[in-house]
Amino acid sequence: MPSFSLQTPSDYLLSRDVCSYGYFLLAPNFWNVSEQSLARGLLLGGKPVGVLIEQSGRRGSPLRIRLDRALAGRDRALAEAQLRRMLRLEEDHSHVRDFHKVDPRWKRSGRARLFRSPTLFEDVLKTVTSCNVTWPGTVTMNRRLCEVVGKKTPSGLLTFPDPAALARTRPQTLRARCRVGYRDLRIIELARMFAGRAAEVRTIEDPATPDELLHETLLSLPGVGPYAAANIMQLLGRYARLPLDTESVRHGKTVLGYTGSSAQVMRRVRDHFAPFADQAFRSYWFEMWEHYEKLQGPAHTWERDTTGTMFTASTLKKLAAGQSAPTPPRQARK
Repeated sequence: MPSFSLQTPSDYLLSRDVCSYGYFLLAPNFWNVSEQSLARGLLLGGKPVGVLIEQSGRRGSPLRIRLDRALAGRDRALAEAQLRRMLRLEEDHSHVRDFHKVDPRWKRSGRARLFRSPTLFEDVLKTVTSCNVTWPGTVTMNRRLCEVVGKKTPSGLLTFPDPAALARTRPQTLRARCRVGYRDLRIIELARMFAGRAAEVRTIEDPATPDELLHETLLSLPGVGPYAAANIMQLLGRYARLPLDTESVRHGKTVLGYTGSSAQVMRRVRDHFAPFADQAFRSYWFEMWEHYEKLQGPAHTWERDTTGTMFTASTLKKLAAGQSAPTPPRQARK
């Protein structure tokens, strides 16, 4: 099996830094709990390749990337770029240290990096499919998008669909087979934009684009409202805005002890994290993630197709009350 190594920042820990955000539980990602490794397919110039990411040894040791087919120089460079983006390997120890200066609660655990996708397009689609739906619905939509429109690698791993493939897909197919509901036309419009408007995509990804302009640009995209825009911004490393939703209200009531209407609690949550300024989202997210782990165990022990489907309002409420949550049926892992 072909392989190569990727150097990591001195504090990088695969199990912690992958299992740090819910997208690690969404197809085509597969976190292998027993091996503490991540597998998925990547699309390189339209051709699929399966990758298995492992880290043996201490923090900061290199990652071993196993491939299910050999890669030529250009594809190898593209694979490295996608993996570095997904794992946030560009965020070195000084970047982490700056966050811990603002919020030292996470210094001991080393938490700072948030897992994301190999491409901005996948991040945007995963955000759109997480709006106005329960978490199990998001899980199903992403799994079906990969199964129906994605590609299989030589070893049978799935890729996330690329923009060109989704742009050619009929809305009826997305609605009926991928179960995306009202999002069908919006997903196709987004795919067409990413496939054909490279300049606009570059503006979104450019770190020099001011936050306000980026926010306005994101709000102009199909299916992207205030929550989605704020979430895409944090996936781009812009942490000043909070993507507030019903989970924020639950956190405000359960963890912070706030009372009142949903709007009142949401406003108090926003005010609570305002002092963290341009690091507000990371402080908010790791506080919420820590609460999830108290209920479900450490994230690196979460099975994608069992524990990973349990994040619903009713299940979290039962867990918080000390009741056992039902175990969902195990699904296929690829």
